[in-house]
Amino acid sequence: MISRLANPARFMRLSAKVLPWCGWLTLAILVIGLYLALVTAPPDYQQGESVRIMYIHVPSAWMALSVYLFIAVASAVALVWRHPLAEIAAGAAAPIGAAFTFVCLATGSLWGRPMWGTWWVWDARLTSVLVLFFLYLGYIALVHAFVEPGRGAKAGSVLALVGVVNLPIIKFSVDWWNTLHQPASVMRLGGPRIDPSMLAPLLVMAVGFLLLFVTLLLLGMRAALNERKALALRLNSVPASGRVAGRERPVPAQSPAG
Repeated sequence: MISRLANPARFMRLSAKVLPWCGWLTLAILVIGLYLALVTAPPDYQQGESVRIMYIHVPSAWMALSVYLFIAVASAVALVWRHPLAEIAAGAAAPIGAAFTFVCLATGSLWGRPMWGTWWVWDARLTSVLVLFFLYLGYIALVHAFVEPGRGAKAGSVLALVGVVNLPIIKFSVDWWNTLHQPASVMRLGGPRIDPSMLAPLLVMAVGFLLLFVTLLLLGMRAALNERKALALRLNSVPASGRVAGRERPVPAQSPAG
């Protein structure tokens, strides 16, 4: 199945069929999730209405880590097996992951102001997520730093693999160090500690964010493939046009001596 999808033309045909369904499903899930989060879900007994930031902050945080892991896996596939679509998938996922990380940081700051009395603290969880954001930006910059796309993709792949070490630091920072950030309430061995009335909207929003990533990833990969196709056509047309122009250009006549 993977080898069949490695064909760019087959991927373009399949993604063209999947995209409309994925886009409409994403929209439907996000609308339902926002309704449950903003209307149906109760306010928290301590945090009040400000807890509703959680329904954007937590799924974006999950996606920030998941997308980076996706980039690292795709980078490894591109380096080891030279999968033709792996580096394209990694490159298309990077801006999406950076956007999720930025939303995570921004909503966390908005949530931290009424809870902690400050917009930002340099604790382990927040600092490691900020490092993740810089890793995304570094990957994007490195991929586009070379004239030859292949060299940029390889350099970015190495950075993505090195940066994986930051993911467990983010995950377990609240357990390893004393931080203001609360420990995990959903993904924990003893089961979720959050009330089902709040857990259900949170999980619906998480599914919506995941579908949003898939939709944007397919769009980004299709755009990258079309861009490479257009570039190849331009490069192939240059020699041909040069030859045509050469044939059409008249040779100047030699004037007789004297």
